[in-house]
Order: sequence, then C-alpha cells, then structure tokens
Amino acid sequence: MDFSAIVTDALRSGIGPIAAVYALAAMGLNLHFGYTGLLNFGQVGFMLVGGYGLAITVSTYDGPMWLGVLGGIACAIVLALLLGLPTLRLRADYLAITTIAAGETLRLFYRSNWAEPVTGGVFGLQRFANDFYALNPIEPGTYGVWLVRFSSRDLWVMIVGWALVLVVGGLLALLIHSPWGRVIRSIREDEVAARSLGKNVYAYKMQSLVLGGVIGAVAGMVQAIQVQSVNPDNYDPGVTFFLYTLLVLGGAGRILGPVVGAILFWFVLSFLDSALRQAIDAEYISPDLISTSEVGAVRFALVGVALILLVAFRPQGILGSRKEMLLSGR
Repeated sequence: MDFSAIVTDALRSGIGPIAAVYALAAMGLNLHFGYTGLLNFGQVGFMLVGGYGLAITVSTYDGPMWLGVLGGIACAIVLALLLGLPTLRLRADYLAITTIAAGETLRLFYRSNWAEPVTGGVFGLQRFANDFYALNPIEPGTYGVWLVRFSSRDLWVMIVGWALVLVVGGLLALLIHSPWGRVIRSIREDEVAARSLGKNVYAYKMQSLVLGGVIGAVAGMVQAIQVQSVNPDNYDPGVTFFLYTLLVLGGAGRILGPVVGAILFWFVLSFLDSALRQAIDAEYISPDLISTSEVGAVRFALVGVALILLVAFRPQGILGSRKEMLLSGR
C-alpha cells in the first residue's frame, strides 16, 4: 500500500475547495444551532437557492456574475423569511420540520419538468462561472508542497473559498461578542428569561435565521463555481446532516468549530476511502468481504463509529467547552 498517496489524497480533501464550502455552510448552521438554538434541518436549501440564483442569472438570463451573487443572496433572504415568519413564534420542532421539508421540496421543484426551461431540470446548468475564472491571477499549471498539489483553477477557488471563511469567521466573532450576540446566546440558554428582560426574541431569531441562511447561500455559490455546475440532486437532505457532523466534530457554539470539523471530516473520509481501495487492490481485504462498490458505505459507517466514540468521550466536540455545555444543559 502506498501510504504517501493515501495521506496526499486526505490532505488534498482536507484543505481543498470542498472543505472550504462545507466549512462556510456549517458556519451559517452554527449561527442557527450553536449560538441561537434554532433547529434548522434544511441548510442545504439555502445552498441550493444560492447556487441556482447565481447559475440562473448568468446561464439562463445572460446576466453579469455580480448580479447573480446578489440574486443568490436575495433568494436566501426570501427563503429565510418564508420559513421563519410562520414558525419562529412556535416550538423549535416546527422550524425543524419546516426546514427539512422545504429543502426537499425545493430540490424536487428545481428538477421538475415545469421548471426545466429556467433551472435545466434534472440536468441542471453548467459553465456559468467563466467570468470568475477569467479573474484568476495564477498562471496555468500545478502548485503545491510535497505531493499535495492543485491545479491553478482549484487553487484560485481555494484562495477565494478560505478567504471567505476567514472573513465570515471574523464577522461572526465580532457579532457574537457584541450586544446582539449576547442576546442570541441568551435566547439559546433560556428564551423565556430573554423575553422577560424585554428582548424581542422573535426578531432576533429571524435575524439569525436570515444571516445564517445568507452564509449558506454563499457556500452554495462557491460550490457551484468550483464544479461549474448546479444539479438539484447534489442538494439532498444528507448534506445538512454532514454539516451537523462537522459541528459535532469541531464543537457547536465555537467560531472555529465548523472549520476544524470540515478539515477533519474530509481528511478522515478521504483517508478511509483511499486506504480501503488500496487494501482491496492489494488483497489485504478480501473482495468477498468488501467490494470496491461498497467502499463509500463502509467509510461512512466507520466515520459514524468514530462519531459515536467522540460523543461518548467528548460530547462538546474538539474545540467545545464541557463547562459551557453543562451550563447550557446540552
């Protein structure tokens, strides 16, 4: 087995564009769940409307890319308002049910024959990010350190993606440590107490839902740009649960929790995938026990076991505080 290739694949995934996308989307979910206590099970819906808002503006209507970015953000704001207005005055589980249903409804709507002239239906939309790559200052070629190398296109997306993670993380840190952030944390700890102090809990929840949704939409746009494609089947509900996995790994209610969780999640997932495939090819693992087609399912099962152990021995996550977890009752 070539362990250098296994580690290289894992490092490429752990710091690559997809890790930046998931870190960004999980930061928005962390604002919802980790700081405000909102059970949003449809963060993938915000990623979908962000990616499609960009793609439809540029590909279907031949608009400029900057207008597509604004369109994706506007779609996320509208979606947050549609979800939040009827549910945020009710119990937390109503928002959870509504968001997971909305995410799946949007996916089915965007892939429907009725929407195909605009969304491309089941085939989606392709090649709409040429203006973004035209701004790439990096000369064509491959760049990296040791065996971890990226093409100039992937490196450009990585730079922009991780720069957005840095900017969003800085803005969230300022917000969380501001009076506004102290209010939303108090809502997470005891909503009744926050309301008794005269705080408009409904308004603060709505602001958090909108802001976290916009961050998710930006992540969806980065993902769409990276693959130069949007397809409704890439936005299934499982994506949201991957994002919750990142929060469990890194620690909810921590600015860097989603970032550490995204890097670790994709590193481990790619490491297991590459290691299992090489072990099967080298006949260290019998194909009768695990076939190549089953590697994907097995790696997720192994990650699930690792999560169970983590929750058992460190339920607050890698960066989480046990003291804060006990005080919050989580």
